[in-house]
Amino acid sequence: MRIPFVAGNWKMNLSVAEAVKFLQAIEGKLPDPKITETCIAASPLFLESMVEENGDSPLIISAENCFYEDEGAYTGETSPKALAEMGVTHVIIGHSERRKYFNETDDIINKKVHAAFRNQLTPIICCDETMSRRESADRISWVVSQVTNALKSITPQQAEKIIVAYEPSWAIGSGKTASSDEAEEGCYLIRQTIADLYGDDIADQVRVLYGGSVNDENADDILSQTDIDGVLAGGASLKPDSFLKLANFLQK
Repeated sequence: MRIPFVAGNWKMNLSVAEAVKFLQAIEGKLPDPKITETCIAASPLFLESMVEENGDSPLIISAENCFYEDEGAYTGETSPKALAEMGVTHVIIGHSERRKYFNETDDIINKKVHAAFRNQLTPIICCDETMSRRESADRISWVVSQVTNALKSITPQQAEKIIVAYEPSWAIGSGKTASSDEAEEGCYLIRQTIADLYGDDIADQVRVLYGGSVNDENADDILSQTDIDGVLAGGASLKPDSFLKLANFLQK
């Protein structure tokens, strides 16, 4: 059985002091990780302070991005090796905003997935879908190709550890959420692609999330779908109360 995974992506929001205050506010209020795993992805500027403050909390601390090399003359990049040494365990890779604003390609994303595994980081791989793609005839091949290319040369043993987030960019930050059926359709397609690559046993282990204007009001419908194992929330993860509502959805 796949354990639900509720993640927040803070993007370029909050401050170090606000991040620490957030962790203090949710302390002792998260679900048992055997029931639901919870995660916050934050700026690299915050991560060391967050790891220290987090202590024995079940909350997973994740990076929002990393580079595909461990070290070198790459000004401004975030080393996956340094993240791992800091105590970070997960990293978001291939978010639609990285593709849009920083021109990340499938090849770059694949290199980052390999870098994550090389440093014992669990990759949260994002699969984008624009409105124009959704309305076009090649929508299915577009989603399939992103998953296939991200996992190029990834072993079955590695593949069973990944987390994949279906995040239609037309819904991100727009207030427009995919219907539960649309979200399920995208997540099902991702799972079937993994099954085609690695077989049903591994596909059944991989957790697939939905991301795109998720909040505590629409999460129940989304999380009730067969192939959706959790959410990757943006704005709804910035305040302790709204994040806790998402994190504890099974307790209702």
